[in-house]
Amino acid sequence: MSELAQRLARNPFVAILRGVRSDEAEAIAEALLAEGIEILEVPLNSPQPLESIGRLAKRFGDRALVGAGTVLDVASATAVARAGARIAVMPNADADVVRASKAAGMIAMPGFLTPSEAFAMLAAGADALKLFPAEASSPGVLQALRAVLPSGTAVLPVGGVRPETLGPWLAAGAVGFGIGSAIYKPGSTPEAVREHASAFNAALLAHRKP
Repeated sequence: MSELAQRLARNPFVAILRGVRSDEAEAIAEALLAEGIEILEVPLNSPQPLESIGRLAKRFGDRALVGAGTVLDVASATAVARAGARIAVMPNADADVVRASKAAGMIAMPGFLTPSEAFAMLAAGADALKLFPAEASSPGVLQALRAVLPSGTAVLPVGGVRPETLGPWLAAGAVGFGIGSAIYKPGSTPEAVREHASAFNAALLAHRKP
């Protein structure tokens, strides 16, 4: 089982820290790790994203899978890998960025919305697929996709996912979720972040009970 699969099996949430500042990134990460969230994504349209990625990778690299989001081109993939990122997440389906991320030793998670994009990204070497924006799709679409995607393909809905909407996505076969402003938004305190993460964990536990 890959590291990504292992971490998602323990906790399926990817915390998207869009807008996080480098001087607060470590405290926010501590709050998330305290709730068992082990995958931390710093989007590149955040302030000083490479600095934040570097700090998180240095301090939490043995406890978390630290990566970059909104990776839009090959140069960015190279830069985030040098900063210490181990996973590159994209909002779009760009085979060149997937290949560059893999060549740099990172896990590649491109975005997709259609079956054609999904298969093209897997052919390019994607390790997992980000169904984005999830608001424009549905659990029914994911269920249909899983009937034709290769067995074991990891699909993570991203966009608008909240604690109360987890159930149908889990039933459709989602292995994880990217969570942005519902867990962190600029100005959130570590205490608020931990409270939001706890709400997602509670909802997850409720759906996983027999």
